[in-house]
Amino acid sequence: MTEATQRTSDSGVSIWLDDLSRSRIESGSLQDLIANKNVVGVTTNPSIFQKALSQVGPYDEQLKELGKVDVETAIRELTTTDVRNATDIFREIAEKTDFVDGRVSIEVDPRLAHDTENTEKQAVELWEKVNRPNAMIKIPATLEGLPAITATLAKGISVNVTLIFSLERYEQVIDAFIEGIAQADANGHDLKHIGSVASFFVSRVDTAVDKQLEALGTDEAKALEGKAAIANARIAYELFENKFANDPRWAALEAKGAKKQRPLWASTGTKNPAYSDCVYVDELVAPFVVNTMPEKTLNALADHGNGAPTIKGTYEESHAVMAKLADLGIDFKAVTDKLEADGVAAFIKSWDSVIADVQSGIDRVNG
Repeated sequence: MTEATQRTSDSGVSIWLDDLSRSRIESGSLQDLIANKNVVGVTTNPSIFQKALSQVGPYDEQLKELGKVDVETAIRELTTTDVRNATDIFREIAEKTDFVDGRVSIEVDPRLAHDTENTEKQAVELWEKVNRPNAMIKIPATLEGLPAITATLAKGISVNVTLIFSLERYEQVIDAFIEGIAQADANGHDLKHIGSVASFFVSRVDTAVDKQLEALGTDEAKALEGKAAIANARIAYELFENKFANDPRWAALEAKGAKKQRPLWASTGTKNPAYSDCVYVDELVAPFVVNTMPEKTLNALADHGNGAPTIKGTYEESHAVMAKLADLGIDFKAVTDKLEADGVAAFIKSWDSVIADVQSGIDRVNG
């Protein structure tokens, strides 16, 4: 293991890779990252599958076996096969960590982001199709996604809640999680292996806020550039600590073996070249969190990251940053609302590309 990734892990951060493809699995790349860079899980999303499925070659053999199926069926078969194979690679880690880690996430169709009923339905279908206890089903934290999160957990299915940007929505996600676990308990499910993470997006916040700060152009605004995302995430961790420590519903469920929903830092690749290429890892180190990284960020961490704890003791400073942004007229709710809408739209665009690429592959291998 590298010194920096080991130190990050020792500080309580679970390192997950934000990438998956057939070639990564078959080449041994994934196993290498597990062995050498402390990777203990994987997340996927429509953009990741768009990149993977656009490759000509790795999926041809399975496409030939599938024949002239409809494109939606083909996508389901290709993506769940990759996730199933990855969960098998991580199974030992899952068992050693009592299924806290060793998780591999697969997302519901992003076109269902505002459709509660069909999100619930597809979550069950994906869970049954992958058929592995260390899988996780990703559901977006839209208003319509919240009841689907509860309903899916109530069935004993592990959930990765994605596209969280605001503290208000994060608190709603925690409430949806606790209610889901309570319903799972009432439904007779064993709570010990129901896992959940809340994917709180980071770098995109700076990208959006920095544009507004640059437009203001004052020294005070310039001094706040690159600070919003980390402050927002650190306050989210404070909320995580307080919510699970003080919610009486949770204490009763934890006594029955339920595990807390961990904060997961997503969108951790640095967008601004002026910032450190591992800033959204090094500045968000605390116990019981996940950081899912693209390989470029993981390599930067391994090469020159720090990995020492950096969240505890920063809450007052983080609240001050948010107050200063408000004083400058930055409407943070408007920022996060737009980021959520843009995030859904971007995943739908990627999914449209997946459909086109897989249809092209079906046509190619069938002559």
